[in-house]
Amino acid sequence: MRILLVEDHRELAETVAAGMRREGFAVDLADDGPGALERTDANRYEVVVLDRNLPGMHGDDVCRALIGAGHPARILMLTAASTIEDRVEGLTCGADDYLSKPFAFAELVARVRALIRRNQPAIAPVLTHAGLQLDPHRRVVLRGGHRLDLSPKEFAVLELLLAAEGRAVSAEELLERAWDESADPFTNTVKVTVSRLRRKLGDPPLIGTVPQAGYRLGPTS
Repeated sequence: MRILLVEDHRELAETVAAGMRREGFAVDLADDGPGALERTDANRYEVVVLDRNLPGMHGDDVCRALIGAGHPARILMLTAASTIEDRVEGLTCGADDYLSKPFAFAELVARVRALIRRNQPAIAPVLTHAGLQLDPHRRVVLRGGHRLDLSPKEFAVLELLLAAEGRAVSAEELLERAWDESADPFTNTVKVTVSRLRRKLGDPPLIGTVPQAGYRLGPTS
């Protein structure tokens, strides 16, 4: 759910980040290599979208540093160069995928989603639980055949709970994976979002509270 976009062209970065957030991703930004490494040291990301031609520290070196540090994020390399040699060099240094600029935004989203799936155990294309259906790709949630109108954060929280398959998910994990670094960890953001989600899901209630552990799909307490 949470990605890091490393791009020194500020206008492009902000445009892409805004679009990715509309698609339900939490997005942090870095405009150079050291900034990227600082953020990956502090945060957990599913995917790092990495511009290859960064000032000061080349994207290839950032890629190698991430792999050398054992960071679990998948790496999608971006570059204005589109020759076979450039693609081979980017993949050789450890990138998982490669996308040439200019790119179609829909393709970027599709490639990021594909990389996220690689990082997770195989799950059904549609997540289900007790009459609830969530389609991550169409961004649709149904309960009892009725479509629910969820915000991007409500959708992300519900997707994480469904993917956990009954495991309790802590508020800290939800905050880390569904929000970006602008979120204040000392607020009740997660609690408020879960409360709104419970109301929208209706009765019988589906999201339970596990004392000292977080939230899970099951009986409420």
